[in-house]
Amino acid sequence: MTAHPSQGPVSQNKLVRWIDHRLPVFTMLKSELEEYPTPRNLNYFWNFGSLAGVVLVIMIASGIFLAMNYTPNADLAFSSVERIVRDVNYGWLLRYIHMNGASMFFIVVYIHIFRGLYYGSYKAPRELLWMLGVVILLLMMATAFMGYVLPWGQMSFWGATVITNLFSAIPKVGNYIVTLLWGGFAVDNPTLNRFFALHYLLPFVICAVVALHLVALHQHGSNNPLGIDKKGPQDWIPFHPYYTVKDAFGLSVFLLFYCFLIFFDPNFFGSPDNYIPANPLSTPASIEPEWYFLPFYAILRSLPDKLAGVLAMFGAIAVLFVLPWLDTSPVRSGKFRPKFRIFFWLLLIDAVILGVVGAHKPEGWWVLIGRLATAWYFFHFIIVLPILGKLERPLPLPTSIAQAVLKGGAATVAAGARMEKP
Repeated sequence: MTAHPSQGPVSQNKLVRWIDHRLPVFTMLKSELEEYPTPRNLNYFWNFGSLAGVVLVIMIASGIFLAMNYTPNADLAFSSVERIVRDVNYGWLLRYIHMNGASMFFIVVYIHIFRGLYYGSYKAPRELLWMLGVVILLLMMATAFMGYVLPWGQMSFWGATVITNLFSAIPKVGNYIVTLLWGGFAVDNPTLNRFFALHYLLPFVICAVVALHLVALHQHGSNNPLGIDKKGPQDWIPFHPYYTVKDAFGLSVFLLFYCFLIFFDPNFFGSPDNYIPANPLSTPASIEPEWYFLPFYAILRSLPDKLAGVLAMFGAIAVLFVLPWLDTSPVRSGKFRPKFRIFFWLLLIDAVILGVVGAHKPEGWWVLIGRLATAWYFFHFIIVLPILGKLERPLPLPTSIAQAVLKGGAATVAAGARMEKP
């Protein structure tokens, strides 16, 4: 990464300079958030990393206030959530911010992941950066699942029962794992207490992994749409004010959608069954997880054997850890890989199909579609990417970021001049 020397003192304020001389936090912030050299051609898909950080802060802040009024007891949990909505000042707002924040968090992170897949952000020297991102995804899934159980409605209770029972498929130790998760021999009060404690703890673990993710990012700098490294000062610009303004605009657009969901349709992603208190004697007609788990749920159900389904579900995440070594192409960005682009869009369509399959009962044509979509998912990563990297002939890369940016600008100016001619 090209270093950018600090321009003058960190501040004219004597107190700030006194603190910074003893604890250089302001120097670090100036270096990493203001002067940090960033590729000059980043598009709006690079906003989603900072958006994920903003949503994480919102989720932690709203979760802390909700925890002040929540009662992790099987007899009182459901009524305590209703009390938060009905009686606590602005409790309804806090709950809807937190509840819909989970969906917005996954939307942002999934877009962030697919952007990385398209532009090859997982390739050397950013393998650990990518792997830490996959760890964050796993922690998010665990946190979201445990949080979904806390309202203790019908879907919460039966979702916890079904998902935790999956571990019983593991030979020899499966039943011990289930008993440990439950804190007994059924989903009950100890289960709720365990999930509440872990749901409160895991976001701070996510923060720690995010910090490592950022350290790994700043070690070699951000990838860019061209997928080529910075070769000199002409290829980068300071992060502030160029990308802080761009991130602020992206955040404003994001908050419009987020607020629309909170104020006009807060239960859009929710299940009506979760407004019914948990009843161990009454099974809902259809038990399905939240939408962001549906593709993995479809993979789980696509195989007739329970253990094979569990292994396939976890394998769908595990394959992402080894992705940097499965893709054998020396070119990072999909912009210069015409055949790769076709398979990328097929993968995206496949993920959507898996989500749709997960929302339907495993019967009729949905079973066949789910199995075909599952097979294609693994086929893409394990077969297509290694072979495609050997056979594909990518387009020629530009010599530098600046050359491509200035060439594009010149083309735009020339096109405008042609349009202005009588």
